[in-house]
Amino acid sequence: MNFTTEKAIYVQIADRLCDEILTGKFGDDERIPSVREYAVLLEVNTNTTVKSYDLLAQQGIIYNKRGLGYFVTAGAKDKILEERRREFMEQRLPEMFRQMQLLGIGIEEVEKEWNSQGVKE
Repeated sequence: MNFTTEKAIYVQIADRLCDEILTGKFGDDERIPSVREYAVLLEVNTNTTVKSYDLLAQQGIIYNKRGLGYFVTAGAKDKILEERRREFMEQRLPEMFRQMQLLGIGIEEVEKEWNSQGVKE
């Protein structure tokens, strides 16, 4: 995994696990890799992965079954989608609109690009 300087590494790891839940790699009540397995996979310190799992547990995305590991909370996918949509609408979209205005890009141009990328409505 290539990490950026935008966010703390443990947050990026949590985001990746959320991405995997969104894509269906892990479903409701399905076991996810152990902290150690995920740390080895991503080539990071185990303590960093522990912070990621703790964050996701606090958010209600995953839960721990003592002695068995971590599992995806039922409804986690919907919870992730709701939070990411809210974040997009409140933070990313306003900045995108500002950039579009500065660069003179109209919504029609964006729609044309959207369609040329094969994005389905």
